[in-house]
Amino acid sequence: MDRINAFFTFRPMLLLVLIVLSTSCSVRVTMRGSSVPENVRTASVQFFDNRAPLVNPLLSQNFTESLKRRITSESRLNINDNQGDVDFSGEITGYDIRPMAIQANAISAETRLTITVRVRFRNFKDPRANWESTFSAYQDFPSDRNISAIEEELVRDIVDQLTENIFNRAFSDW
Repeated sequence: MDRINAFFTFRPMLLLVLIVLSTSCSVRVTMRGSSVPENVRTASVQFFDNRAPLVNPLLSQNFTESLKRRITSESRLNINDNQGDVDFSGEITGYDIRPMAIQANAISAETRLTITVRVRFRNFKDPRANWESTFSAYQDFPSDRNISAIEEELVRDIVDQLTENIFNRAFSDW
């Protein structure tokens, strides 16, 4: 009997606490730390032309589509083919393969593939949030490996790093 009385005595207090909490507090839920402003609903991603001296023929298309996927999978934004509330544009400016970790016999133990992208971010709802920046990412691989055999995997990993950095710059609270 004491448990029943305690329940009925405690229940109104619990209800009062829940009402106060629900009316006085608001919780902002974001995915992976992104904080897309409430008034921003769409994004557009322009085709990133490859202007690097060394050209990977599939890189422009792969990079552009990967950035679109990152935006739609990690935010509530929808991609607009014309002009969204926010817009990403730019170009691929570097695709470099360089020897690293030179050994005593002047032979490289590792090689580094680096991709550099210049990005312009325009927020048409809040122009103060606009920026332009260059992003670069790389992957090292053993020099005895043929680049042709591993290039697709390396590029995929580098593009993942780049799109994550670009997304974080645009939508994360640092």
